[in-house]
Amino acid sequence: MIDEDRVLLLLDEDVWVGLAAALQNEGYDVVSVTGLGRKGLSDAEQLAYAASESRAILTHNAGDFVALARLYFEQGDSHYGVIIAPHLEKGNLLRRVLTLLQMTTRQALMNSVRFV
Repeated sequence: MIDEDRVLLLLDEDVWVGLAAALQNEGYDVVSVTGLGRKGLSDAEQLAYAASESRAILTHNAGDFVALARLYFEQGDSHYGVIIAPHLEKGNLLRRVLTLLQMTTRQALMNSVRFV
C-alpha cells in the first residue's frame, strides 16, 4: 500500500494510550488525544480535529460517535472514518486494529463507521 493510502489515526481519550506506540512500532502514523493535550474536549471537537488532520478516530464511545458520523452525513460534511472498538484486552485490541489498518485505505475508510 502506498503511504498516502495508509490510514492516519487519532485515539480518543477513552482508548489505551499505549496503543499509539504499539501501532507506531508497526509503521502507522498514530497520535492520541491525551498525547496532544486535547483531553476533555467534546466528541464533536475531537472528530472535527481528526477530520482537519485527515485522521480516522478510534474510540470505545459508539453512541456519541455514530451519532456524530450520521450528523456529518446529513450535513454533507466529510470525515476520515470512525472506528469503534469494544473494551478489549490490550493485545486483542492491537490485533483487531492492525487487521483493519492492513485491510483498508484512507479513502475506503472516509465517511464510514467501522467496528473492530
